[in-house]
Amino acid sequence: MTAPHPTSPIELPAEDRASSPYTGYTRAHWEAAADGLLRAAWQWATPGGALLDLPGRPSASGVRSDGLEGYARTFLAAAFRVAGADGKDPHGWLGRYADGLAAGTRTPGREDAESWPLIRDHTVFGQPMVESASVAIGLRLTRPWLWDRLDAGVQDRTEEWLRDALRHVPSPNNWYLFPYSVAGFLESVGRGDAQTARAKQRALDLLEGWYRGDGWYADGDGRAFDHYNGWALHLYPVLDAYLSGDAELSAHYGARLREHLEGFSLLFGGDGAPIHFGRSLTYRFAAASSVALGAVSGHTPLTPGASRRVISGSLRYFLDRGATGTDGLLNLGWHGPHEASLQNYSAPASPYWASKAFVALLAPDGHPLWAATEEPAPSGGPDRVLALPAPGLLVQSTRADGIVRLHNHGSDHVRPHEGESGVQDDPLYSRQSYSTVTGPTSRANAADNHLAVVVAGARSERRVIRALGAGGGDGWGWAASWHRPVFTSGSPMVPGMRVESVTVARGRYELRVHRVLGAPDGARAEQTGWATGRDDTLTSALHGLYGWESRDGVRAPQGTAYTPWAVVPRLSAPAEGTVVLVALASLTADADATPLDAVVSGVTVDGDVAEVSWAEDAATTRISFEPVTVTHG
Repeated sequence: MTAPHPTSPIELPAEDRASSPYTGYTRAHWEAAADGLLRAAWQWATPGGALLDLPGRPSASGVRSDGLEGYARTFLAAAFRVAGADGKDPHGWLGRYADGLAAGTRTPGREDAESWPLIRDHTVFGQPMVESASVAIGLRLTRPWLWDRLDAGVQDRTEEWLRDALRHVPSPNNWYLFPYSVAGFLESVGRGDAQTARAKQRALDLLEGWYRGDGWYADGDGRAFDHYNGWALHLYPVLDAYLSGDAELSAHYGARLREHLEGFSLLFGGDGAPIHFGRSLTYRFAAASSVALGAVSGHTPLTPGASRRVISGSLRYFLDRGATGTDGLLNLGWHGPHEASLQNYSAPASPYWASKAFVALLAPDGHPLWAATEEPAPSGGPDRVLALPAPGLLVQSTRADGIVRLHNHGSDHVRPHEGESGVQDDPLYSRQSYSTVTGPTSRANAADNHLAVVVAGARSERRVIRALGAGGGDGWGWAASWHRPVFTSGSPMVPGMRVESVTVARGRYELRVHRVLGAPDGARAEQTGWATGRDDTLTSALHGLYGWESRDGVRAPQGTAYTPWAVVPRLSAPAEGTVVLVALASLTADADATPLDAVVSGVTVDGDVAEVSWAEDAATTRISFEPVTVTHG
C-alpha cells in the first residue's frame, strides 16, 4: 500500500488526536488547507485578478478558458471558507475575487489581458459554461459581503455574462446542472425570470430520467456511474435546496443523497483514499463533497463523527502524498502528477474542483460535524460486501488491510449514440475491478482485471457493459453482466460471440466466473488480476479453479497511479465454442494471507451451472447462467 510522504508546503495547525483520533484534522485544518491552496494559486493571477493562469499543459479549450477555470474553481474554496465563517475574511479573499469579476466581465470575449471568454454551446466553446456554475455558486454563498457591495454596472455585466449559460446548449450529461446553478443564483438576487425557470426545470426533468435507484444517477442517457454522482448530480440540487430553504426540493433530493451515501460512503479506504474509478480523478478529495454536504444538510445515514472521518481522511490522504507538490499548487494527477489519470479537458486549474469538498465549512464551529469525536469510517467496521443493483456495482471492504474494492458490472463510458467498435477503450471504466490502493494500467499496457478473448492474435476489449443483476446476503454478494468482445484490429466483432461474467465476493476473495459463447476455432481466453508494483506491500493473487490451462505474469512498464511499474497476474486457456471458466482472485496487504489454492475445496461445472465449495466453512456457491442466478450457503 502507498505510504504518506508529506511534501505539501501548506501550513496546518497541530494535530488534535483527542477530537480526531483517526486523522488529527479539525475544522481549523480545513480552513488552513483552503487558505494554503488559495495563497498558492493567487501567485499566478493576472494583474486585474480575472484569470489565474496556473502553470502546466493547456487544455483543449485554450489558455484563456484555463485562466477562467483557475478563477472560478478557487472562488468556490474561498466562498465556502468565508461563508462558513459568517463573512470573516482574514486574508481578504473576497476583495480579490470582486476585482477579478469586474475585470473579467468588462469586455468578455476580447483577446486582452483580463477578459473572460464568452459562454457558448458545448460543441463550440463550452468549458466556460462549467465555470459559470462555480462563479454563480460563489456569488450566492458570499452575497452579503461581495455581490451586494458591487457597483450596479458590474452586477449587470456579470448577469449578462452568466445568462449565456442559459442561452446555450450544455453537454448531454451533468452539464445541465451548470445553467441550473446559474439560474438559482440569479433568482436568489431578484433577477429571475422565465428563462431562469426554464433552465432549472429542464435540469430537474433530466435528473428524473437519469435516476436509476439506490441513490445513483446515470451521468446522461447512458450508464456512466462514477464520482460525478457525488460531486455534481447530488451536490448541485441538494446545495441549491439547502441555500434556498426549499423544503420540498430538500426532501426529494436529500432522500436520494441519503440513500446514495449508504453505499458510496463505503468507497473510501482505511487510509482515506477514494475508489480509483471513473473520469476526472484529478479532482481528488472532491470525492468527499457529497459526504460533507450530507452532514451539512442533515441528509446522511452517517453519524457526524463518521462523516468527519471520511472527509478529513480523504483530504489528508492527498495532502500527505504529494497532491500539491512543493509549490502548494494542486497538480494534474492523483498523488503527484500522473498523465493517465487525465482527460483532454484537464487544464492546470482543473484539480481545483477539489474545492467542492470545502462545502464542509458551511458547518460552522460547534456544528456536530466538528464537535463530535471522530468515529470509524464505514470501511473501518467489519468486512462488508454490498451489492448495488441499480448501477450494477459490487463493493467489497476488508477491515484488516483497509482495502475497498469495486467490481464493475454496470458502469461504462459509452454514450447511447456511439457504436461499440468506434469507442476507444477507457481503462477507468472498462476493467472488471477497481480499488482504493490500485489503479488500472494504461491503455498501452496489458489490461488488469480483464477477461479478453484472443482471436487471430488480437485481444478483445469490453465497451458496453450490460448489467444482469446483483444481490447477496450476510457477508457475501454478487454482480453480473455481459458484453460483446470488441477488437481494434481485424474485424471489430465476431458474430454471435459474447461473454457473460459473474463476480462473487466474500471476505477478501473474489470468485470470477465467465461463460464465453460463440468463440471461433482457435480462440483463447485470458483473465488478468490486480496490478501491483515491484516493491509493493500488496499481494495480488489469481488462481484458476476450472477451465484455465496456464498461469503467468505480464509487465505493465507504465505502471499505475500508485506505482511507476507494475506486474499483472494472468490465466489463459482455449475458448472455442461455449466454455465456462472459474477463477479465484485476491488483493490483500496481509502478509500471512492463506494461499488461494487452499481456499476452495472443490469445483464442479455441469452445463451452464458452476458450484464452488469453500474449504473454511464448507459453504457452497452456485452460479447458473440460464438465467443468471447466484446462491450461497
